[in-house]
Amino acid sequence: MPAGAPHDPLARATKDFIAARPQLFGIAYRILGSAAEAEDVVQETWLRWQNTDRAAVHEPAAFLTTVTTRLAINLAQSARVRRETYVGPWLPEPVDTRQDPQLGAERAEALELAVLLLLEKLNPVERAAYVLREAFDYPYGRVAEILETNEANARQLVSRARKHLAAERRERVSPAAHRRLLKVFLSAARTGDLSVLEDVLTADVVSYSDGGGIRSASKIPVVGRARVSRYLAAFAPRFWPPADTRWVEANGRPAVLVSSAGSAVALLCVDVSTEGIDRIMWVMNPDKLSPYVASLDN
Repeated sequence: MPAGAPHDPLARATKDFIAARPQLFGIAYRILGSAAEAEDVVQETWLRWQNTDRAAVHEPAAFLTTVTTRLAINLAQSARVRRETYVGPWLPEPVDTRQDPQLGAERAEALELAVLLLLEKLNPVERAAYVLREAFDYPYGRVAEILETNEANARQLVSRARKHLAAERRERVSPAAHRRLLKVFLSAARTGDLSVLEDVLTADVVSYSDGGGIRSASKIPVVGRARVSRYLAAFAPRFWPPADTRWVEANGRPAVLVSSAGSAVALLCVDVSTEGIDRIMWVMNPDKLSPYVASLDN
């Protein structure tokens, strides 16, 4: 029988894997906050799938989801240790969501950069439970199976994650309102207009700059309306005059790509509530920025 014929087991296995792949990447990315690490997990899942007795697997998608989730949890546990030595604030790696607005999920939950940043404070199992339930709409029984626990505990894990996010985030605004406020913020940041900046920022706003020790960036988050406004106004004369800006989409929300001399230097993302801008996130680490910029031209 020629390769690729209907009864070719490897062809069938490949087809099953390709069908599940967007979901597998979406799960791993949300648990890890890193597209590069998510790709590693998906690749490892593929290798394990090739070496599995597939005749004993009745539901390939369920099997692949379980393997991916457990691998992502293991990697998240070691990533947490590595991030303790990360230079300056750590931000999730942005992804372009224009082609797949929900990134392989039932719903676009746990996808915004700010949510991924907050989920990082949970342990990896809580994070996985939340992702499986809220983004992929898995029943609690299935979540429990994947996480090797019971249904009551699965409910508790999801509940804990929900409470954590609710305590840390105010009510969100629509994408149109988000873009509108980001536009006002960008204009005020470029000109160093303190009064407008103070008007659009919440009292407890936090600005995170992730240079990863490669790009020059603030090593600690800047906190509070007055401090953040002064900080932005202080570096405006140096940062903005040579810069070009481009409106893009990152993690389902409008964002601004900042370039200088034809090279991307920062992706500006904000988290906006009904009270104003709560979080400002500057992704400047080239290891995170370069793959995102490359994806824009695909």
